[in-house]
Amino acid sequence: MDLFEYARKENMKKESPLAARMRPEKLEEFVGQKHIVGRDTLLYRSIIADKLSSIILYGPPGTGKTTLAHVIAKTTKGDFKQINATTAGKKDITDIVGQAKDTMGMNGRRTILFIDEIHRFNKAQQDALLPYVEDGTVILIGATTENPYYEVNKALVSRSIVFELKHLTKQDIADILKRAIEDKDKGYGNFNIDMVDEALDFIADVSNGDARVALNALELAVLTTEPNADNIIKIDIKTAEQCIQKRSLNYDRDGDNHYDTISAFIKSMRGSDPDAAIYYLAKMLYAGEDPRFIARRIVICASEDVGNADPRALTVAVAAAEAVNLIGMPECRINLAQAAAYVACAPKSNASCMAIDTALEAVKNIQTSGVPMHLRNANYQGERELGRGVGYLYAHDFPLNYVEQQYLPDELVGTKFYDFQNGYEIKLKDWMEKIKKQGRENNEGN
Repeated sequence: MDLFEYARKENMKKESPLAARMRPEKLEEFVGQKHIVGRDTLLYRSIIADKLSSIILYGPPGTGKTTLAHVIAKTTKGDFKQINATTAGKKDITDIVGQAKDTMGMNGRRTILFIDEIHRFNKAQQDALLPYVEDGTVILIGATTENPYYEVNKALVSRSIVFELKHLTKQDIADILKRAIEDKDKGYGNFNIDMVDEALDFIADVSNGDARVALNALELAVLTTEPNADNIIKIDIKTAEQCIQKRSLNYDRDGDNHYDTISAFIKSMRGSDPDAAIYYLAKMLYAGEDPRFIARRIVICASEDVGNADPRALTVAVAAAEAVNLIGMPECRINLAQAAAYVACAPKSNASCMAIDTALEAVKNIQTSGVPMHLRNANYQGERELGRGVGYLYAHDFPLNYVEQQYLPDELVGTKFYDFQNGYEIKLKDWMEKIKKQGRENNEGN
């Protein structure tokens, strides 16, 4: 490292954002994630013993993935390399692999390669890395906010141990903020800061488990607050509210949280919990989710999970979807809430869903002789001479507008696709039993 590079790095230490400066350098300084780096856990022992194998760190932003990688870098005797998948390419991998081979050959040191946002690598880039992870040329540390079982090459995942990082607790965030205020080397320990408990509690709460968001808010508060007459930087609740005005949500419209939240929303409606359904609806709207996407899911749920147990659910859901197109946000939040609550509270039946899926399987797997002749179209001259439509009984000519006759193909006679379950379906079932009984009596009378 030349003099200018050294000076640049020293200046970066001083001028970097607080969140970067406060990165822990030892495991003892690492806050949270005790389930994976607590004393005597597998990862803790691997790091301390410098016997790390390839790992993938998976979790929301601000939970410590990159920080943990840097702790490993400070702890290991191996040669540590870092790249970001958003800017690195195949050549970068090739260069690092070449250096890793030289390092291993010259002094027997392993190379640990940290790839941030590894899910951004395309398949070819991940495939290029695979053989060198497999033969141990590099020890991989991949960091991702996306589910690696979906977004990372399955072969890479199978050769790595996946560790999932959780949201930091409110107390974790508070501890990080206090450390930043007290640290004289990297934080604001040389400043005279008086942060009231209410302000610290507010930032710890609203940052929603994201340490980076919390530290950025603290930094903004310190740098924009003038010292008072006693040279004290006083951070009160008003200042804290100005520095982090909106609760941070770990919600990426193309990521895991998007799918997890919409899944919870649908399952809450299906599970007849209107409070949970409204909460997840609010979370999605707050995060800027497209209300049309939400409306479509409610419409689907109205048929898939409610169906004819309450046919009005579909009417309410479709009306809400139309309202979204008609008036948009923020007013359509009310229409969506009404529809979500109605679907959640409605009696449930998946009879229609199961019926169509079972019927599709029958169409796919069972060969039939086709539509029974008496049901076939006979509008054109000469068709009846071929037997088409002959023997068809017009339902409206009979009591209760029903007459027994074969409708299914010969091969499926007696097959039941629709199973009456709950709510209004019970009335439909009673009605069907009544008219079928009438049909049987008519046949016996004839």
